Amino acid sequence: MENTINGIHHITAIAGNAKRNYNFYTNVLGLRMVKKTVNFDDPNTYHFYYGDEQGTPGSILTFFPWEGIQTGRRGARQVTEIGYSVPEGSFDFWLKRFEKHNVIFNKPAEKFGEQYLTFLDPDGLKFELVASKNADNRLPWETEEVKAENATKGFHSITITTNKMKPTADILTNVFGYKLLEEHVNRYRFVTDAVDNANIVDLVEVAGEVAGHVAGGSVHHVAFRVKNEEVLMQYRDKIAALGLHITEKIDRNYFYSLYFREPGGVLFEIATDNPGFAVDESVEELGTNLKLPAQYENRRADIEKVLPKLV
Repeated sequence: MENTINGIHHITAIAGNAKRNYNFYTNVLGLRMVKKTVNFDDPNTYHFYYGDEQGTPGSILTFFPWEGIQTGRRGARQVTEIGYSVPEGSFDFWLKRFEKHNVIFNKPAEKFGEQYLTFLDPDGLKFELVASKNADNRLPWETEEVKAENATKGFHSITITTNKMKPTADILTNVFGYKLLEEHVNRYRFVTDAVDNANIVDLVEVAGEVAGHVAGGSVHHVAFRVKNEEVLMQYRDKIAALGLHITEKIDRNYFYSLYFREPGGVLFEIATDNPGFAVDESVEELGTNLKLPAQYENRRADIEKVLPKLV
């Protein structure tokens, strides 16, 4: 686990209305608001981080909510599904909950020997709740209505739709250390054994699929996890040696990042575990305060006037 890619760190998506997004993820899905901050490049827009109690890598789903943004279109060159791990036997709870809250969903189905339940968030972002066939001992965040026996435990997997899977597969296997576990028709499941959870990437190859459009209800990028900055920079060298453009190290306050676009067109990030989300708030206070990057702190009053009210 020292010098490896340790599965998924976080996934970042785009939403529309901020209050609607906040209510759906904290109330309906029962996630914790781990960090409430702003977009580094657009400080008049929130950046929400949802996850488990401590904001553990592998549980973090983040959003840029842009009011009035057009709806995106799922297609090739995109992360098209996000899989959450849930306890076996929890589907009845989720089906009733989705009906109660008018969530769009499909009947449970099965792939690779696992039951899953597909649903859409209010912006059309596509998810799967997966009853993993492997033990998932991660402790979930609980709310009054979503208790541990039903709650999401963090990510199970992501699905990437691609016109040609081999170039993306080469990055996963030759650079990130994933292995092809199994395949069915045009779906290829890759897994890393560096960690036990949040460690699956499915590639779905559809040669004629039109490229998707990233906007509201779309995944912006997926971040893969490394232990620290030293390992991060080792991966920078590996990726640069392949001739791919990769950014310099970027300080995101709660982790350090590199970004590059893999050959299939999806924006990948590599992010460190350190320093974590408790660097500017205690674990008990996570997500309760608006935290601003240092360069925007002197504009706090103006920013707070512009940001939408969440309650």
